[in-house]
Amino acid sequence: MATTKVYIVFYSLYGHVEVMAREVQRGANTIQGVEATLWQVPETLSSLILQKMKAPPKPNDVPEIKPEQLVEADGFIFGFPSRFGVMAAQFKAFFDATGDLWASQALAGKPAGIFWSTGFHGGGQELTALTAVTQLAHHGMLYVPLGYTFGSGMFEMNEVKGGSSYGAGTYAADGTREPTELELQQAFHQGFEHLADNLCQDI
Repeated sequence: MATTKVYIVFYSLYGHVEVMAREVQRGANTIQGVEATLWQVPETLSSLILQKMKAPPKPNDVPEIKPEQLVEADGFIFGFPSRFGVMAAQFKAFFDATGDLWASQALAGKPAGIFWSTGFHGGGQELTALTAVTQLAHHGMLYVPLGYTFGSGMFEMNEVKGGSSYGAGTYAADGTREPTELELQQAFHQGFEHLADNLCQDI
């Protein structure tokens, strides 16, 4: 059986999205025939600014991805923090650098899902997902939403939980809140039963 390559491409400033990305990868790699790989987009802030923002070091086990490497994957799950209801500028800059791929429609027809982190309830849990879809649409990628496939976890009302039918999500609050077990389960589900499973059926 041919290997299905899923690229989990993310940007994480304080580590919340990275934690989610690793869970998405863990879920995807439990499917036979799927090879899910973590990639991070290049940082655009200087080391001095990052130091002043008290940002932790980037993970040294996750390579940076170049736009042209996207063509090697069969599908994607993109993750990013929200900035005023849209993806962080670092991730937008990465998409802005994919002009040659857009011109040739090299990514057209490839499925893609998204996940994210916001600060609070009004920080763009759904808006960030909706505005990210424009990037996928221009490339002709097939947006694969989570829907309500996560079952009862989608209807949780007794605890704070990020994410929606658009994809998995988490809340960072003032930066001290970490993804909860339920949020991580939803991220695992997005990698396992959702996008990766759909890829295996389609390819």
